[in-house]
Amino acid sequence: MDRRQFVQSMIALGAASSASPEVLFGQGSSELRDLADAALATAKKLGATYADIRINRYRNQFIFTRDRRVQNIANTDDHGFGIRLIVDGTWGFASSSAVSKDEIARVAAQAVGIAKANRAINQEPVRLAPVEGFDTSWNTPVKKNPFEMPLQPKLDLLLQIHEEALKVPGASFVSAFMQFVNEHKYFASSEGSHIEQSLIRTYPSFTITAVDKATGKFYSRRSLTSPMGMGYEYVESYPLLQEARVAAEEAVATHKAKPAPSGPKTLILHPSNLWLTIHESVGHPTELDRALGYEANFAGTSFLTTDKLGTFQFGSKLVNLVADRTQENGMATCGYDDDGVKSSRWHLVKDGTFVDYQTTRDQAHLIGQKASHGCSYADSWGSVPFQRMPNVSLEAGTKDVSEADIISATADGVYVKGDASFSIDHQRYNFQFSGQTFWEVKNGKITTQLRDLAYQSNTPEFWKACDMLGGPSTYALGGAFNDGKGQPVQSNSVSHGCPIARFAGVNILNTGQ
Repeated sequence: MDRRQFVQSMIALGAASSASPEVLFGQGSSELRDLADAALATAKKLGATYADIRINRYRNQFIFTRDRRVQNIANTDDHGFGIRLIVDGTWGFASSSAVSKDEIARVAAQAVGIAKANRAINQEPVRLAPVEGFDTSWNTPVKKNPFEMPLQPKLDLLLQIHEEALKVPGASFVSAFMQFVNEHKYFASSEGSHIEQSLIRTYPSFTITAVDKATGKFYSRRSLTSPMGMGYEYVESYPLLQEARVAAEEAVATHKAKPAPSGPKTLILHPSNLWLTIHESVGHPTELDRALGYEANFAGTSFLTTDKLGTFQFGSKLVNLVADRTQENGMATCGYDDDGVKSSRWHLVKDGTFVDYQTTRDQAHLIGQKASHGCSYADSWGSVPFQRMPNVSLEAGTKDVSEADIISATADGVYVKGDASFSIDHQRYNFQFSGQTFWEVKNGKITTQLRDLAYQSNTPEFWKACDMLGGPSTYALGGAFNDGKGQPVQSNSVSHGCPIARFAGVNILNTGQ
């Protein structure tokens, strides 16, 4: 067989064995339901006491520009299915990219075989918290689907960012990009669920660098945008061009900025910085699998062991931290998790006390709970769902305290905006965070720009030092598009909301010394 015949035969085989993603993933597709039912029937016939199937499609668009040129445009499209089931109290999982009834039957049998093989080393039968069966759909409430928007306006906007930034004398280099994600997920379980979801995320961003030719030093300032669970309306509503001009001016000004002080200071954090501190010092340590020592990849375990649940003083009385998969525009926001559990909102820290964890159906009983918090997630049809972080956020203060109110109430402090480098130990206890721009605050006013600053603390001391919170008008979402966890590694998108917040007596470092 020559190469041409081989390619034609493969195309013919693919057409016969699986439908195109456009046909499969039309909203409300009856074909997806038929395929899912076939998987569940096969699993039950082969002895599974529980089974679920996820038939998913993942689309991405990446657009990169650099120094007034289009650097790269990439579109990716991937689909397939994964079958997870329980036989003799033991998990089995198998997956395939060929979505057809014959392949689903084969993979279901393979998953049963894997569960039986795993049984030999399983010491405790799987216990699933009860869940209601749902026959429904849920979509990210976007106004403009970015995958239906033409390419040229996206390129035009990115290149305009270059022009605006380079109008500032001293601005040397500009790069900008947009990324769009669509997860189309069909979940069905032997407990009666058929759930179809379409999740969309959008992220525009840029980086501007100013080089001092005399010293060879350079400073960069990224946009303060965060990826969002929104459509293209986020790109159109965010003032990217205005911020490009300001970012260029701040990058240039950093060269002549006053060196950061050292020692204890009043620390004021903008949401564009504080979201990352929440992610690392609250999001990861409240993952139950880390607290139990079941998971340590990428972020270690957790100092928040289960003996502290309900009694440990995590922060000051002002501190209320919530986990929320229903949060508007959140990247971890969805209707249902990959266990089929309906999304919800709950406190992790209430009035400063540590009160709860993130859980899945097979974890809830480990801390005496009767229901899952719906934190099961897989980043691909070929990945096993496991406990992943929901949106974890700091609630705003009850009074409408503004940024100006917090600045005017501060006699001697520093103000940090934007996220940058960080370091935290493997118990999520001792940490150090930096930022993008730093400002001196004296006698109730911002006086001058600073450079080379980081703050250092440990998790409970830091949150106990929180003595002032901005009101709802200062609240904003930040977030991470690619939060890694597990081995083999999986990637999760998650948002963290917070108001401007003030912390007393935090140790400040001059990183330039």
